[in-house]
Amino acid sequence: MPSTHKKVIVRKADRDTVNGYVAAHFVHEGKLELLNTTGNVVAIELSDIKCVFFVREFGDTDSLVRKTFTTRPRAEGLWVKIKFKDGDVLEGLMPNDLALNSADGFLINPPDLRSNVQRMFVPRSALESLTVLAVIGATRRQRRGSEDVRQVPMFGE
Repeated sequence: MPSTHKKVIVRKADRDTVNGYVAAHFVHEGKLELLNTTGNVVAIELSDIKCVFFVREFGDTDSLVRKTFTTRPRAEGLWVKIKFKDGDVLEGLMPNDLALNSADGFLINPPDLRSNVQRMFVPRSALESLTVLAVIGATRRQRRGSEDVRQVPMFGE
């Protein structure tokens, strides 16, 4: 498999799952294009999908052990809390760049990046609400005090 094909587990709204591979641009005309494990290309309506889990390995470990952060995330981005239409609540980290958000859904990093799930794609149609909990950016150190007055100005500054 080329590196552009990623392993995914698609969790449908009816709790059914489909294992397969997706290309870099996996959403076309409101459908998720998936190469299933038997080698057939399958198109699944985004309205039928709850979440797409990008995983390290296939198996029954597509569900997340931790659904919330235990402390404030360290990585940069938007710390979000999403509520699905079925009542499930999940926290994650999104990139703080509007160009990376598509009209079809959101790519979210899960709270525990060491688990089998590396990233998730959540279609907008599966969400009841999305709340931004915090904007986490690079920390900038502020200079202490004012500028140094002991320095002699040079060249008539």
